[in-house]
Amino acid sequence: MSESYPVPRDDAPLVVFDFDHTLYDGDSGSHLFAWLIRRNPLRMLAALLITPVAGPLVALLPMRRFGISGYVWIATFGLHRAREFNGIIDQYVRTHEADIRTRLLPQALEVFAAHRRAGDRVVVATGAPPELARAILAFVAHQDVPVIGSEVGPRLGAMGATRHCHNEEKMRMLRERGYGDIAIAYSDSTADLPLLKAAKAPVVVNPKHSRVDYFRRVLPAGTPVFNWGCVDRGGDKA
Repeated sequence: MSESYPVPRDDAPLVVFDFDHTLYDGDSGSHLFAWLIRRNPLRMLAALLITPVAGPLVALLPMRRFGISGYVWIATFGLHRAREFNGIIDQYVRTHEADIRTRLLPQALEVFAAHRRAGDRVVVATGAPPELARAILAFVAHQDVPVIGSEVGPRLGAMGATRHCHNEEKMRMLRERGYGDIAIAYSDSTADLPLLKAAKAPVVVNPKHSRVDYFRRVLPAGTPVFNWGCVDRGGDKA
């Protein structure tokens, strides 16, 4: 039976969770778009052709969204409406339920649920399409949690991010929806430093090994840096 949670008061503490590598082990959007590309040999060929250029861009934080956009365009070519794209997302989630469930991090979900039991206002803010995060959270009865994600719309015969929920833009999107005074924020990524720095109590979870010392330098002394079960990531065992 699904657990019921109290309705948060308007003045309850606001808790913001990133999604990828925080609640979910991996990059959920990349998994979706890779599946779309693998379904069609022509998409596979196109992805291989752009990789010498797009691949290095993905590795560079300031240019990452440009590199990703190339793969997203190839993966979604022929889709013209957000409703179509959301239907594809729901199909992907349904047909990959078993694998997706193994990627949901039990320790992260327990912390997530504990905040909800406490009556906190819990929000997910992710660079992934919001329909994807919502559909995955539905597996663990958290589909009613507000999700803010990258906005997607038609672009050059395919789908593309019209607004990327990333870095400073993630903070702008949170504030526009009334989520301004953040009590606690959980994220793995240096791209979320604006979010972590805005929180009264930042918590770093599942960071890359190479970023652990950096987080300890730029965030307040004593900021927890945990590993919640991503075996290839850093952080202290919680």
